[in-house]
Amino acid sequence: MSLAVFEQISLGFGKKTIVEGLDLRVAADDRIGLIGPNGSGKTSILRMLAAEQAADSGRLRLRRGLRLGYLPQDLAVASEQRLLAFVLASVEGRAELDRQIAECETELGRVEAEVKAGTRAEDELMDVAERISDLHERATHYDLHYTEHEASRILSGLGFATADFERPLPELSGGWKMRAVLAALLFQKPDLLLLDEPTNHLDLPSVTWFADFLRAHDRAFVLICHDREFMNEQIARVVSFEVEGVRQYAGDYDQYLRQRAEEEVVLENKAKNIAREREQAERFINRFRAQANKARSVQSRVKQLAKMETVETFSSRKVMRIKFPPSERASAEVVRVDGLEKRFGEHRVLADVNLTVKRGEKIGIIGVNGAGKTTLLRMVAGELPQSAGEITLGYGVRAGYYAQHHADTLHPADTLYATVAREKPDAPVSRIRGVLGAFLFSGDDVDKKVGVLSGGERSRVALARLLINPGNLLLMDEPTNHLDLDSSEALAESLESYDGTLVFVSHNRSFVRRLATRIWNVEAGKVDTYPGTLDEYMDSCRRRLVEGDSGKGDERAKPALKAAAVPRPEPRANREDDKARKQREHEARQARSQEKKLTSLVERLEQEIATLEAAQVERSGQLADPAVYADKTRSQTLIEKFRDAQKQLEQLQARWESALTELEKMRAAAGSA
Repeated sequence: MSLAVFEQISLGFGKKTIVEGLDLRVAADDRIGLIGPNGSGKTSILRMLAAEQAADSGRLRLRRGLRLGYLPQDLAVASEQRLLAFVLASVEGRAELDRQIAECETELGRVEAEVKAGTRAEDELMDVAERISDLHERATHYDLHYTEHEASRILSGLGFATADFERPLPELSGGWKMRAVLAALLFQKPDLLLLDEPTNHLDLPSVTWFADFLRAHDRAFVLICHDREFMNEQIARVVSFEVEGVRQYAGDYDQYLRQRAEEEVVLENKAKNIAREREQAERFINRFRAQANKARSVQSRVKQLAKMETVETFSSRKVMRIKFPPSERASAEVVRVDGLEKRFGEHRVLADVNLTVKRGEKIGIIGVNGAGKTTLLRMVAGELPQSAGEITLGYGVRAGYYAQHHADTLHPADTLYATVAREKPDAPVSRIRGVLGAFLFSGDDVDKKVGVLSGGERSRVALARLLINPGNLLLMDEPTNHLDLDSSEALAESLESYDGTLVFVSHNRSFVRRLATRIWNVEAGKVDTYPGTLDEYMDSCRRRLVEGDSGKGDERAKPALKAAAVPRPEPRANREDDKARKQREHEARQARSQEKKLTSLVERLEQEIATLEAAQVERSGQLADPAVYADKTRSQTLIEKFRDAQKQLEQLQARWESALTELEKMRAAAGSA
C-alpha cells in the first residue's frame, strides 16, 4: 500500500532546479534515507510531503487519512504546556475527545434533571448515555495505545530527567524543545515519520536509545542524517540526489556506495566498448568510402554509426577535499589540566578535573547534554575562564577552535573571501581561494555574502576559516552538525591524516569511532578517561537505559561502569600465584619509573632545543647584517658559534627523537598489556 506518490514533480528556486520529473513512491513499510549535498533538495522533499512546500508542477498523492509526523531542523514551539502534558496532548483527536466527553457529561446531568422533572423523555436520556459510552470507549482505546508510561519512557530515553516532566516548555532551550517535539512525534505513532537531521541535538546515549527505538518502529519513515552509522542501522532504501538526477537504490548507505561504484565500472566499460565500435566503423568508412564494390557495406556502417547510442560516463558530485598543512612541532604534553573547576553561580558544572593531552592524540569527548562537554572545550580554548584550577598549554602549542555557534557569528555583510582572509591577512590570494575551493566555494562563489548562505554552507565557511590557520591543536565542538553526509565523511577523512592533536565533541558515532584514539567521558562533574572502545561505552549506555526503563535510571549521570568497576572477590591465591603477582607489581613499578625518567628527559631535551633554536635565530639575524663582516674576528667567532650550535642542535634533536620513540613504545606496550 502506498502512503505517498510523487508523479512527475518539478520544483525550482529562481534559476536553480531542485527536482524535475520526479517519480517516487513511499510504501507503508518503507525506511528511506535521503542522500545528497546541502541545498540539493532533501529538505524540500520532506516539506512537500508535509504540505509546507508546493511543487511547481506534477502531482503529489497522499493516502486518505494519512497521519504524518514532521520534525524539521528549525522549529518554533509556541506551547505553554508542561513537558509531559505536551507529549500526551500531541495525539491527534485526544483533546477534542476530552472536550466532547465533558460536554456530554454536562448534558447528561441536565437531561437527567429534566427527566426527573417530567419535561424530557427517558429515551433522550438513553441517547445521551449511549453517546457518552461511545466516547469513553474511544477514550479507552487512546488510553491503551497512548499511555503516560509510554510517554515517560520516550522522554527518559531522549535524555529528560523525571523532574523535567513538569517543566513548562518555555523554560527549555532550543535543543531540548526539539527533543520534546521528537518525543511527541514518536509517541503519536504516525503512519509516516519525516525526520530532518533528528540527531543534531541529541547526545550519544540518546542517539543510542533513539536508534534502538527506530529499529523497532514498524511504520514508514523518511530520514535525513549526516551520521553514516545511524543511516546504515535504519534505512532499507536510498533516494539519492546525484548529478544526473534523483536516483533510487535498495539497501543501506554502504550498499548504496557499492552500487554506485559498480555503476561507475559498468558505465565506463560500456562507454569504452561503444567508443571502440564507433572507431572501427569510422575506420571502415574512411578506408572503403571510394570503392564502389564496398558502397553497400559503407552505407550499412554509416547507418550503424548514426544509430549508435551515446553513453554518459559516471558523474560524481563534488565533495569537500580538505588537506591540513603540516603542523609545527609542539612539546610532548600538549595540554595539562590541574584541579579544574567551573561554576555558573551556585551550579557547579565541573569539579577537580585533572587531564593531560599528548601530542598526536585524537580525543573524543562524550557524555549527556548539559554534563559540561562544551564548557570544558571552551575553557581549554581560552574562550571561557575557569572558576579554579590551571590549564597549561605545552611549548609551541597553537590552538584552533571550532565552536557550534561559530557559523552563526559570521558577519552577514562580509564576502566569503573576506571572512577567511581576516583570519590570516598575510595569506596569498591563491591560498585563500584554494581553501575555499576545498570547501566547494569556487569562482564567483567567493564573492557571495555570508547572509545568503544556508546553514550547511555557513558551517563550511566556518571550517574554512579554521583551516586557513589551524594551528597544531584543533578543538572542535560538534563539527559535523549542519554538514551533509558526504561532507561529514570528508571531514573525518581529512582529520584522520591531520598530524597535530585533536580534541573534539561529537554525537556522531561513526565520526567518533573513526577518529578517537581516547575517550573523555564527562559525567556528574567529573571527566573520566575511558579505557575501552566507543563500542564498550555504548554498551554501558544501553545497560543504563535499560535500568531507566525499569524505573531505576532517573540518575542518568550515574555511569553503569562504576558498578562494573567494583572489585570482585578473588579466590585465595597460592604461594606461586603470590610470587607471580609480586613479580608483576615489581615490573610495573620499574616500568613506571622508567617512563617517568624518559618523560622527564624528553621534556628537558625539548626545553634545551627550544633555547638553542632561539639563540640560533638571533645569530642568524646577526649574520644577515653586512656590518658584522667589517670585524673579521667577530664575524668568524659568530660563524663558528653558529656551526657548533647547529651540530649541537642536531645531536639534541636526534636524542629527543630516540627518547620520544622509546617513550611511545613503552606507553604502547603498557596500553596493550
